[in-house]
Amino acid sequence: MIAISRIMLPNIKNIQASWLTVGKATAQVCLEAGANDFGSIMLEENVVSAAGAPHRFTYKSIQEAIAEAGFEPQLRNQQYEWRELPAGIMEQVIDY
Repeated sequence: MIAISRIMLPNIKNIQASWLTVGKATAQVCLEAGANDFGSIMLEENVVSAAGAPHRFTYKSIQEAIAEAGFEPQLRNQQYEWRELPAGIMEQVIDY
């Protein structure tokens, strides 16, 4: 679906491979298919986790998953502008 979206929707610049709903391996395949956003850590997410989604990531494990897929991880803001990773950020698992 991601690859077809890239072909059929050329005006859509950013397509997310939402690891929260599909998991690490499928999100990595989505990057290969044309997604340019892996998704982010949710500070509070109740809907998908209540449905039983078991996927958990830290900022570091998200970066590692992107690199494992052969891409360079990059932090962005809501407008898809690149930004630096804040100093002093600590690795932690977000439990919902």
